[in-house]
Amino acid sequence: MSTSLLLLIIVIVGLAAYFTGRSRAVASSNGKLSVLHSLPSYHGVYVAIWAVLPAAAVLAVWLLVSPFFVESAVRASLPESVTSQGAATTELTLGQVISVAGGLKLLNDDELTAVTGGTTSLRDALAAKGVPLAGAGEAYMVASAQEYNTLTNASRWAMSAVTLVIAIAGAFYALRGIDAPFRARNRVERVMLGALILASSIAILTTVGIIGSMLSEAIRFFQSVSPSAFFFGTVWDPRFSAAGSGGTEGQFGLLPLLAGTLYIAFVAMLFAVPVGLFAAIYMAEYAKPAVRGIAKPLLEILAGIPTIVYGFFALITVGPFLRDMSAQLNGLVTGNYVNFIQAQSVLTAGIVMGIMLIPFVSSLSDDIITQVPGSLRDGSLGLGATRSETIKRVVLPAALPGIVGALLLTASRAVGETMIVVLAAGVAARMQLNPFEAMTTVTVKIVNQLTGDLEFNSPQTLVAFALGITLFAITLCLNIYALYIVRKYREQYE
Repeated sequence: MSTSLLLLIIVIVGLAAYFTGRSRAVASSNGKLSVLHSLPSYHGVYVAIWAVLPAAAVLAVWLLVSPFFVESAVRASLPESVTSQGAATTELTLGQVISVAGGLKLLNDDELTAVTGGTTSLRDALAAKGVPLAGAGEAYMVASAQEYNTLTNASRWAMSAVTLVIAIAGAFYALRGIDAPFRARNRVERVMLGALILASSIAILTTVGIIGSMLSEAIRFFQSVSPSAFFFGTVWDPRFSAAGSGGTEGQFGLLPLLAGTLYIAFVAMLFAVPVGLFAAIYMAEYAKPAVRGIAKPLLEILAGIPTIVYGFFALITVGPFLRDMSAQLNGLVTGNYVNFIQAQSVLTAGIVMGIMLIPFVSSLSDDIITQVPGSLRDGSLGLGATRSETIKRVVLPAALPGIVGALLLTASRAVGETMIVVLAAGVAARMQLNPFEAMTTVTVKIVNQLTGDLEFNSPQTLVAFALGITLFAITLCLNIYALYIVRKYREQYE
């Protein structure tokens, strides 16, 4: 029985348990629902939980554990001539056996007889069914594959039987306790609380896992490269070493990448924040409902455009425009038509990234401003303030904590952008203050260092994890600072 069909049956059992439990609760009240401690629906949900959750848990554990035992049994059945060659050869052979097992399911009885009898090549028979096999195939592989299929089928039937028995048994167990005084609501809410705690734990553990994975590889990097050379180095030249040279060549200075990241993000925010914030103020305070209904969706369309499209826009439109415009201005002033703005520059990337960030600022700020209580506006207007004074002195200060959060989200989006920077700002790692020249960011270099078939055994690849943990630390500091501002102003206006 397939897993999807088994899940469907469990859901059907759960629905039947729900309606049965609900009916039993109604029957136990003798027509007076007021004597029930909990609503009949809670009784039904309680029975359904007992029918579904234990069975689903057993199913999940079985699916995780069963392949381990099946593969262990098949691995033990391999000839000694294979297992004696080491773990790598054994695992490779096991993978081929699993592939053969999948191919044997596609053969009919005559083809299977021909393969097992040796009259037909195993490789040719499987190739005819679209199953590639690396080698010619050995006779023992067919027997091991058949054993694999037998054990897998037996495991699936046993899993189906056990799961269905547990589902039905759970439903009957819960039905036994259904009566008028039974506190079904408390039991259901306890289960929901556990589900909420589990969901929160998964989110927290995922974050911890991400940090741990990056941190462990970053520590390996710092065992080869001095942290001071990384954090305070001014040259980024992580050239890959030649074979047998030890793999320690290159310079891994972070400062050029950090400077480019912050510089481009600053230019983008310098462009996006005023435009987006003014657009939000207009839509929330001045625009008519008809205009707002059209302008807000049009602004939000920008957020749905893929970043690679913005990169192409910067590469073929904005960059050449700024380059040609600078050449014309230089020609009018000096008579020498030489551009002073490069097509790939900080300014190009900042402008295009700022366009991409406008909907983040405008949409979030608009939602925050509209949530400011109308009584604050009415009180200010009633005291004689104009609309612009009310917005400046009442609405914006009251909405400031939320606006700070929106700007933080926008800044994080700018710091983590990659494709626009690659196409609009280039990949040159340098430290300079001229916004008309090219720079690059941390994210671009992370992609560069991990491009291709590489192994994590040299500083040239491990440096990507050091860069990643650095970006995480920067974002964490921004969050802490924003939280401080939010709490400070929230106490003032609540």
